[in-house]
Amino acid sequence: MGNTASTPSASSEQDRRLVEQALAGREAAYNELMAKYQNALYRHIQRMVRDRGEVDDLVQECFIKAFSALDSYSSEYAFSTWLYKIATNHTIDYLRKRKLPTFSIDRPIQTRDGELEYEVPDTTYRPDRHIVEDQRRELIQEAIDALPPKYHRVIVMRHQQEKSYEEIARELDLPLGTVKAHIFRARALLYKYLRDKRQSL
Repeated sequence: MGNTASTPSASSEQDRRLVEQALAGREAAYNELMAKYQNALYRHIQRMVRDRGEVDDLVQECFIKAFSALDSYSSEYAFSTWLYKIATNHTIDYLRKRKLPTFSIDRPIQTRDGELEYEVPDTTYRPDRHIVEDQRRELIQEAIDALPPKYHRVIVMRHQQEKSYEEIARELDLPLGTVKAHIFRARALLYKYLRDKRQSL
């Protein structure tokens, strides 16, 4: 194979190999993809969200979403493009829910690469909405309660007590990296639990 313009770059070739390995169940391949794209994804999300603690969470959630949908990724596209698309959509959903003042739902987001278009959700009134939300809350609580103790503890501290990663690390006397890893693992388990539940409903 000659070094022509159509030859995939070494980086995208590496991504394709790592995705294949991850889908085959090799845990280290997920870690390598995360290590490779974590900083770039952080910068990408930080353009839309200012709070550093929130950006950390969003980066983790984006990786979980991407890894959960990895079998739908097509190697025709660059993995980074696919990952950024997931990150952009997830961040927009987050901003929409929070209705942060930095975000206007009637204008596309301005990025360095130009404008990013997005759809505004249907906001029509649904009388059963509060019932659905209650059921969702119950299901999430059930999922949290089903977590192994070390993961349960960090998720409760992060999401229910709203502590920062640094506070959790201090209180549990754990390295910051371990706390982040535990929260990532806990979220991945929650995501899987809720997805399996949804499919069996």
